[in-house]
Amino acid sequence: MAASHGFVGSRSHRTVLLTVTCLGQFMVLLDNTIVGAALPDMQHRLHTQLTGLQWIVDAYVLLVAMLLMSGGIFADRFGHKRVYLAGVMVFTAASVLCSLAPSIGWLIAGRVLQGIGAAALSPASLALLAAAYPVPQERIKAIGLWAGFSGIGLAAGPVAGGVLTDAFGWPAIFLVNLPIGATLLLVGLRNLEETRNPSAPAIDIPGTALSVLGVGALTYGLIEGGARGWTSPTILGSFTAAIILLAAFVAVEARHSAPMLPLRLFRQRLFAVSNTAMVVVGFALMGSSFFFSQFFVYVQDSSILRAGLQTLPVSLAMVAVSPFAGRLAARYGFRIVVTIGLALAGPGLLALGMVHADTGYGNVWWRLGIIGTGFALTLSPLTGAAIQAASPQEGGLASGISSTTRQIGAVLGVAVLGAIVRTRQSGGASFETGLNSAFVAAGAVTLATAVFTGLWLARSKPAERSAAPRRSTDPDAVTTSNEASPTSR
Repeated sequence: MAASHGFVGSRSHRTVLLTVTCLGQFMVLLDNTIVGAALPDMQHRLHTQLTGLQWIVDAYVLLVAMLLMSGGIFADRFGHKRVYLAGVMVFTAASVLCSLAPSIGWLIAGRVLQGIGAAALSPASLALLAAAYPVPQERIKAIGLWAGFSGIGLAAGPVAGGVLTDAFGWPAIFLVNLPIGATLLLVGLRNLEETRNPSAPAIDIPGTALSVLGVGALTYGLIEGGARGWTSPTILGSFTAAIILLAAFVAVEARHSAPMLPLRLFRQRLFAVSNTAMVVVGFALMGSSFFFSQFFVYVQDSSILRAGLQTLPVSLAMVAVSPFAGRLAARYGFRIVVTIGLALAGPGLLALGMVHADTGYGNVWWRLGIIGTGFALTLSPLTGAAIQAASPQEGGLASGISSTTRQIGAVLGVAVLGAIVRTRQSGGASFETGLNSAFVAAGAVTLATAVFTGLWLARSKPAERSAAPRRSTDPDAVTTSNEASPTSR
C-alpha cells in the first residue's frame, strides 16, 4: 500500500510512534487471553452459566473477525491516525463499561464495543508504522517489534488475569486498559502524523453487514442450542437465517466490483487450503483455550491465580516457537511445517482430553506445551501460503483474509466446543467428562486437518507478479511475507 502524505520524521519521533502503535496492539492482544483467566470469577459473581461465558468471549472475537478488513480500508480512506485514535477511544471506553457492568448483558454489550474498537485500531496501527518506516529493512524490524508485542500480550494475559482477578475481582482485568488507553490518546494526539491511502477501495457495506449477521446467527444457534434445545424453533430459525444470510453474502461478493472477500482468490488451491486450515487452527486453539482456566479451577480445584500460571505453557511455547516458523517454512516448505505443526497439536489436544481431577500438573504442562508448539508452527506459514497464492498487490488483502478466517474459526471453536460440553452435561455427564470430550473433538479435527494439509497444501499456480507487494495487515504474516517464498514439498 502506498500511503499519501507519508512521513519519515526524526529517530526520536519514530521511536515514539513505534511505542504508541506497539502498545496499542499489546492492549488488544492482552485482551484476547486475559479474559480467559477471569471466566470462573465472572461465572460466580455474575451468576451465569457456560452459555454466558461463551458470549463474553465470542461477542468480542466475532466483531473483530467480521470488521477487521473493513477497519483497515476505513483507516486507509479516512486517515490512519484518526481511525487509530478513535479505535483506542472506543476500546478504552468499552473497557470501562465492561468493568462497571452490573449484569451479563451489559458486559456482553461492552465486549461488542471492545471488538469494534480493536478492529479499528489494530490495522491502523500497522499502517502508521508502514508509513513511518519507508525503508524496507527498517520497516521489517519495526513490524517485527509490533508483532513481538502481540506475543508478549498473549503470554502476559493468563498471568495478569490471574493476579488481577485474584486480588481485585474480574472487573480489574478491564480497568487495566484505562491507563494504557489514556496514555495512548494523550501521546498519540501530540506525536502521530496523519497518513492515508487515497486510492483505497470503497468500504463494502453490504458484504460487511451480511457477514456479521450471518456468522452472528450461526454463532447464536451453536451457543444457545445446548440451553434451548437443538430442535427448538428459535435455534432452527437461527440456523436457517445463517444459511440465507451467508448465501446472500456469497452472492453479493460475487457481483460486487470491490468485494471485501474476492471469491476468485479461492480458486487458487494454495489459498483455499491454507485458509481452510486456518479456520481449524482458530477453532481448535481458541476453542480449547476457552476451557483451560475452567479445567484447572473447576476440575482440579486450583485458585484463579494458580490456574492463570498453569496455562502459561501454551502461550510461552507459542512465543518461543513462532519466530522460527516462517524460517522453517522458507527452508522446508509450507506443507511440511504446517502438517508437522498440526500433527503435534492434534495429539496434544487428545492427550489433554485424557487428564482428570487427580492428574498431577507434572503430567499436564507438557501437553499444553505441545499444543502451543504445534499451533505456533502453523500460523505464520499458513498466512505466508495465502500471501504467496495472491498477486503482490493483493498481499495485504490476503493476509487480512487469513487473519479473518482464523478469527472466524475462533468464534466457532468457542461455540461448538461449548455446545459439546453442554450436550454431554445435559445427558448426565460431569463437567470434567464434557471437557474431555471437547478436547478430544478439537484434537480429532486438528489431526484430520493435518492429513488434509499433507495431501493438499501444495503450491498453486503462481499469480501474476507485476506490482510491488502491499503491506501485510496481520502480525502472523510478518515473518513469512518477508522470507523467501518456500516451495511445497
